[in-house]
Parts: sequence; C-alpha cells; structure tokens
Amino acid sequence: MKKILITGGAGFIGSHVVRLFVKSYPEYEIYNLDALTYAGNLENLKDVEEYPNYTFLKEDITNAEAVFLLFRKYKFESVIHLAAESHVDRSINDPGSFVKTNILGTVNLLNAALQSWNSNPDNKLFYHISTDEVYGSLGETGFFTEKTRYDPNSPYSASKAGADHFVRAYGETYGLPYVISNCSNNYGPNQFPEKLIPLFINNIINKKDLPVYGDGKYIRDWLYVKDHARAIDLVFHKGKKKNTYNIGGFNEWQNIDLVKLLCSLMDDKLGRVKDSSAKLISYVKDRPGHDKRYAIDAGKINKDLHWEPSVTFEEGIALTIDWYLENKLWLEHVTSGEYLNYYKKQYK
Repeated sequence: MKKILITGGAGFIGSHVVRLFVKSYPEYEIYNLDALTYAGNLENLKDVEEYPNYTFLKEDITNAEAVFLLFRKYKFESVIHLAAESHVDRSINDPGSFVKTNILGTVNLLNAALQSWNSNPDNKLFYHISTDEVYGSLGETGFFTEKTRYDPNSPYSASKAGADHFVRAYGETYGLPYVISNCSNNYGPNQFPEKLIPLFINNIINKKDLPVYGDGKYIRDWLYVKDHARAIDLVFHKGKKKNTYNIGGFNEWQNIDLVKLLCSLMDDKLGRVKDSSAKLISYVKDRPGHDKRYAIDAGKINKDLHWEPSVTFEEGIALTIDWYLENKLWLEHVTSGEYLNYYKKQYK
C-alpha cells in the first residue's frame, strides 16, 4: 500500500483533501499529521476516523526530531504539505510564528523526506500547496501565471514564498522530487470563521457587525474548496515533477460586492426582511500592506490535467451557506474561547 503523509489535514482545505483520498483510494494508507492549533479540528474528519486506511498523528512540523522519527517509523512515500499558518491579519500581529511554521516547518519536512528517500527517490513526491499571494498585487488587468515574479507584501505571503523557494531549492540541489501548486482564496464547508465568508455568515446569523477593510473594493478570485481538493488529487497523480500549477476559480469579486451578496442570500435563507443584514456592514481601518487584486490564470492545469471548477460561485456560495446553517453546533464549538479574544482585538 502507498503511504501518504498529509500535513495540516485537520484544517479547512486539508480535511477535504484527507476525506477525498481516504474514501477514493482504499489501497493507500493515509496519515494525517496536524498540531491541532486553533484552526485544526478533528470534528472535520468524523466521517473517516474509523476507516482502516486512515491514521491521525498529532504532532507539530516545527519539531524537527519528531518529524524525522515519524518518517523513520512509518516510511512515508509521498507528502502532501498543507500545514501552515494562513491568516494575513495574524501574520501582521505575529510574523515570527509564520516564519517558524511556514518556513522552518517546511524545511523540517524536506529534510526528513530527503533523508528517507535519498537512496531511492523513484515514485516519491513532495507536493507543496501554496498561495497566489506570493505573487503580490495586480492592477486592474492581467492575471498571475506560473511564471509571474514573486512579490509578497505581507508576512504571511513572504513566509509562503520562502517555503516555495526552499521546496524548489531542495529539488534542484538535492534532486528531491517535488511539485507545487498556488491557489486562490478558498471557501466552503469547515472553514474557520476568521476568513471573510464564514466570518460574515456567522456574524449575520448572530446579527453582529460586518467589518469591511478600507473601502471594500479589494478584489479576490474565489475557489470552492472541493474543487481545490479535486485539483490537488489531479496534480498529485498526474502533475509533472518540478512543475508549478496555478489553481483558480475564474471568479473575481470585490469584497464589498461579495459581502452584499452574502447579506442578500442570508436574508432570504433566514427569512429576514430584505436588506436587513446589509445594515450590519461597517467600514474599519484598512490593514497594512493590503493587496489590491488577485486573479489567477488557471490555463495550465486546465490544459495539462483537464481540471476546471465544477460549480459556479453562485452555486458554491449557496452550498456553503447551507452547510453553516445546518452545522450551527460546529460553529459554536470553533468560535468559543481564545478565538473570541482574538476577534475582539482584531476588529474592535
């Protein structure tokens, strides 16, 4: 059986990838390594925790010795690396933790994989999942391609850019087999409610303010998380080694337009008076280094691997809202305790 290590598999994107691989590939042994920080939640994986080809490993990728021991014990043949600190706002307040997890943690995994596979790198793969934010900010036109120059503007994007560079460097210097993908903003079920869409869904449910940075005219490309998981599956199995694939939703929205759409859909689903939730919108001081526009050209993965989004944004956002409305207990669990203190500090 092929032994695959998925890091960060209890988080938002990771849990969807873990479920897809566990259920679709019973011939694989799937090991999910997660430190279970605030965004890691084993409730995301209840439907696969009893599968015979699934094993959960609680460990932090910043612990180099522990990572080496896990590779020695389980003899992983491939890595799908999703573990990361990923929230831009948090990176502004605490850049050091992003350096530690995103760069040093990635290097720990690379070193362990290199030592484990050095004698026989055939049929091995280190798959590093990254972000479009490493490319910086776009103007009103144009798209990020796989050849776009890196130009990160936040501590988060700088840490992910550094990790990307280390993965490529290990490939070129040591011959480590790798592939990288850079994705646009994900949305969908199980996302921790500090990111825009689940944050605002939760706030609308509870009739709380909807804090919009600056003038709200920042533009993002949105990708439904299950479509991203399908893309990861394709890149892992059919992607060309030493290549990069950009994964995007072909779907640009200004933040304020997205928020107004959420308000309208939520009013309808909650049976509230039209435009009542829009009255919750408030404009707050812009964050430093806020990139104006992201937009991905996903032509390469479409041409080479025949991937494209399976749902429109309108379909995906409706599915997302329905999931959160049907899983209010999940929301209550993840929005208690320390997260409430962070939220007050960040938006009040």
